[in-house]
Amino acid sequence: MSSKSASRLLSDDDLALVCKSPTFVELPEEDVERLMAGASARTMPRHTLLFSQGDAADRFYVVLEGKVKLFTAMESGDEGVVEIVEPVHTFAEAAMFASGRFPVNAEVVESSVLVQVSAEPFFRELSQNTVLAFKIMAAMSRRHRRLLRQISDLKLKSPGQRLGSFLLSLTEKLEGRAQVKLPFDKTLIASHVGMKPESLSRAMARLRDIGVICERRNVDINDINALRIFCGEE
Repeated sequence: MSSKSASRLLSDDDLALVCKSPTFVELPEEDVERLMAGASARTMPRHTLLFSQGDAADRFYVVLEGKVKLFTAMESGDEGVVEIVEPVHTFAEAAMFASGRFPVNAEVVESSVLVQVSAEPFFRELSQNTVLAFKIMAAMSRRHRRLLRQISDLKLKSPGQRLGSFLLSLTEKLEGRAQVKLPFDKTLIASHVGMKPESLSRAMARLRDIGVICERRNVDINDINALRIFCGEE
């Protein structure tokens, strides 16, 4: 943990934001408050490494402000960004229930405010409420499976397929045409899909053959189904 991080107890506003997270949104506020007992809000500077792949999963985080990237090392030695976590989402919690080890690395992308929740008091509260425990475990299990699938995709899919899958994730439409806006700069997107920045334009050119046109940060997808088939997601 960076020595520059500043820590404080959760305020009422912090707790209200935590309650909006997909992990906790279906729970009564009083249950979330008990689960957050002992948690702290920390201001983290850019480039803070929160944990490394293989470390003991003894905590998880909620992003209140800023962005955190989850990444893994590719076989080529390059960095593959698995996910960019934005407000108000949790990350690293599913590893506590699964292997007990973090499956990825986590680094702060821009100055962020994070809620850090220690595993011990969190599990202690869950042990006293079986119904609550099953709800939390179900939400975390879904997220963990999705994360592992994304890691697998980084290794098995071609650069063009990985870029196409990323673009598909930006729209809720299942067919027809779609227009999406790139949420990050192209350097970060290149890392996210497991390639070097200079390779991104070549991957985008490959997608142009199936009707995907990129103008700066605006992307037109002419046929969502065609892109889905190309990416192996049909």
